[in-house]
Amino acid sequence: MDKSFKIAFIGLGVMGGPMTGHLARAGFSVAAYNRSPQRADSWRKTWDQEGLEVAFADTPANAAQGADVVCICVGNDEDLASVTTSTGGVLEAMSEGALLIDHTTTSSDMARRLGGVCAERSIAFVDAPVSGGQAGAQNGRLAIMCGGSDEAMARATPVMEAYAKSIVHVGPIGAGQTAKMANQMCIAGVLGGLSEAIRLAQGAGLDLDKTYEAISGGAAQSWQMDNRWATMANDEFEFGFAVDWMRKDLGYALDEAKRLGLSSPISSLVDQFYAEVQASGGSRHDTSSLISRLPKAKS
Repeated sequence: MDKSFKIAFIGLGVMGGPMTGHLARAGFSVAAYNRSPQRADSWRKTWDQEGLEVAFADTPANAAQGADVVCICVGNDEDLASVTTSTGGVLEAMSEGALLIDHTTTSSDMARRLGGVCAERSIAFVDAPVSGGQAGAQNGRLAIMCGGSDEAMARATPVMEAYAKSIVHVGPIGAGQTAKMANQMCIAGVLGGLSEAIRLAQGAGLDLDKTYEAISGGAAQSWQMDNRWATMANDEFEFGFAVDWMRKDLGYALDEAKRLGLSSPISSLVDQFYAEVQASGGSRHDTSSLISRLPKAKS
């Protein structure tokens, strides 16, 4: 893709902010919008210090004016609608032949509906939720699961390569979101088991470092174990992917499973456990805070 193409990025949160920075470093012409002016100002100062050129707009439509590609990373279905199809949204300004890449984790129904609106306006669309968390966004090492046409994917891939380690075209529009639901179900199940395993090791008085060393080289190994074992054992949760967002994602997954007539008892149970974490004040804690609802063994 021609690096002189203009890219608009909507949503400068813990994921979207670093992703926008990577696009600017890659040499693209970038305009940005964020609903919170304070966060936009913070990113502006950060990029100014680095010497990156990112233009800032006061509405999504203004950011998207003249853009060849618009990328979005916001919170949920409602947030996505507010910056796309609502008054002042990007679709007001996008031209025929432009490309919309949505990195928000939404329902698959939302992806299909937005894809339909884009098709009516001759705008290409890819639903492209990401995995890898804040660290993945900062390091440009996100895993992206995508839904859309072959043509749209061919155009979107050179853009996403600026912040991705893995880009997989799963299927048609909506397939990326469904794959992300499967991803979140896997994480929920793994964290449930990992929480109980750490409490067992603690209760038995095992050396936690040696226990990790012993089991992480075998079939129990996982990203969550490698990256969260130590912090979970130390009750450190002030970072990472928030419980609020995990519950939102699991809600989409459970709704999709219900729509398909499928049973998801483990995901449903872990979702209830996360509700307990929320109720105890852990809404913004990392998803590994699931362990906090399990009391330690009495000494």
